[in-house]
Amino acid sequence: MENSEAVTVIATAARLVQVEPMQMIGALSEALATLVPHRAAAQLSPQCAGSPMNAAGDEQITALITGAELAPFLGSVNAGQPWHGQAPIGGTDQTVLAIASDHAPRGSVLVFVLDPDTRIPAEVLPLVQTLWDLVTAHFQRLTLEIEPSVLAQARAVAMAREVVAAELSDAHTATLAALLGVLRNRQIDDAEARTTAVDLALNALADLRTDSQRDRADAGEEPAGRAFQRLADSLHTLVRHLPVELELDAPSNDRLLPSDLAHAARVAVRAAVLAMLGQDGVRRIRVGWRLSSTGLQATVRDDGPGVLDDRLDLGRIAERLRTQGGRLDVEAVPGWGLTLRIMLPVALSDVAKTARALTTTISAAGKVLAAEPLAALGQRELEVLERLAQGQRNRVIADSLHITESTVKYHVANILTKLAVTSRTEAAALYLATASA
Repeated sequence: MENSEAVTVIATAARLVQVEPMQMIGALSEALATLVPHRAAAQLSPQCAGSPMNAAGDEQITALITGAELAPFLGSVNAGQPWHGQAPIGGTDQTVLAIASDHAPRGSVLVFVLDPDTRIPAEVLPLVQTLWDLVTAHFQRLTLEIEPSVLAQARAVAMAREVVAAELSDAHTATLAALLGVLRNRQIDDAEARTTAVDLALNALADLRTDSQRDRADAGEEPAGRAFQRLADSLHTLVRHLPVELELDAPSNDRLLPSDLAHAARVAVRAAVLAMLGQDGVRRIRVGWRLSSTGLQATVRDDGPGVLDDRLDLGRIAERLRTQGGRLDVEAVPGWGLTLRIMLPVALSDVAKTARALTTTISAAGKVLAAEPLAALGQRELEVLERLAQGQRNRVIADSLHITESTVKYHVANILTKLAVTSRTEAAALYLATASA
């Protein structure tokens, strides 16, 4: 190895320890452009609660890279053993160089997106590995040195993000379960099934868009009866086309509940019902709320097999409730069914409150997007999106618009970024939902 390469790496290390964490990946990408020629670089450092994932380079790639794509490298690439191969990055298979480090308790990974024919000299890899180890150790030291209150807040936000992601996942799961119930129902014909499925999808979009408006109307408190009715409406939609009878036991009084508590109870009960529907032989589910001066208890019972197995993902529900200051009690009686008791205190944890604030922010952003969802697109991008919604491929779009296929790819990348979606299918669905609104 030439001395100049070692000097480059040492100089890079000296520069990186002086930059802010958010600017690190850009400085690293620029400094290693000669030693490791690449189109984009991305890093995932779980110890950085505020911004664990960052990327730099070709914006058509970096705009599409997600933490979910980088996370598998943490488990599959060994520290000290750089890996070169094909992996999905930015939504497509790319040639990558992945470097993992164990100089932090949760590890870290640096991924370079290379041109297909690029090969990095073997003698360069130890230097890049050492540099990434140094950066990881530097990040870990910064994390430990952060003022405790600031660190606690960052961790609370990170945990709240996980809660929000789980809530959104449950909402999407409920919608998909309702759609599958329609499509699998042999008592309705294809035309009716298609119409009903479209109605369900549009209603789900409308619910996501109007949540923030309803939350603001509640002004921090919500009557127990109204809160339970919102839950009942969502559960009826979920099981409407399933062979399951839903029994509801509304609260006996209509006193005001903190809106955070009502929301947490609805989310927890919906997750419990979804878990029960994954069992075989469930024909009846009963849901009830009971209020006390200290909190709310929701009870969910079924008539299923009454056996705890891998299909019941109750651990995730219990963990989420613990972060909110609540708990989950489970009673399983083989042959008789399952009973879940969800206890939530009046004063939820700071994580729950932060999660609710993030959820409201996301809903508000969705409402703004719903007003003019395509306003950010240019005329050519609208033309491309219209053809995407018709199911046309890039080559067909290019021919019809008299542009090159690479230009179509460029427009598609911009469309995904501006619409804040991750796939062509999501963009097409948003276009169709807007057109029919």
